[in-house]
Amino acid sequence: MPLTRDEDIAALLKESRTIAMIGASDNPARASYGVMEYLQKQGYRVIPINPTITGEHIHGEFVFRELSQVGEPIDIVDIFRNSQAAGEAVDQAIEAGAKAVWMQLGVINAEAAARAEAAGLKVVMDRCPKIEIPRLGVEPVA
Repeated sequence: MPLTRDEDIAALLKESRTIAMIGASDNPARASYGVMEYLQKQGYRVIPINPTITGEHIHGEFVFRELSQVGEPIDIVDIFRNSQAAGEAVDQAIEAGAKAVWMQLGVINAEAAARAEAAGLKVVMDRCPKIEIPRLGVEPVA
C-alpha cells in the first residue's frame, strides 16, 4: 500500500536527499518548474529528467534524457507524468535502484505502485511534496 500516514511520509522526506524529477519542465508556468525550485530551496538535490530538453539546464541542474543516465543514488523519483505514463517512470525507478517513487497530485496508478512496492520501493501517490513538506513541518535538509 502506498504511504498514507503523515509520519511515514514525513520520515521519507527527512531521510531523502536526492530527488530525480521525471517530467521536469523549463517552463515557469508548469507546476514541475515551481516544485523543483521549492525542493531545491528546501535543500534537496533535484535532478531533472525530460527527453525533450535533454542537455539543457533547469534551476542550474543538467537535464537528463532518462533516469538510467543519472549514475548516482536516487532517494525519490518524483513523477510529473500522467497516470498512464507513471508505469514507465516506475519501471525506470526500479531499474535505477531508487528508494521511493512519488506520484504527483492527480497521478494514480495502482498497478505501477504495486510493482514498485514488490521491488522494495516506498510509494507515495496523488500528493505533492511542495504541499506535504510545510503541512508536515519537515525541516529543510541540512
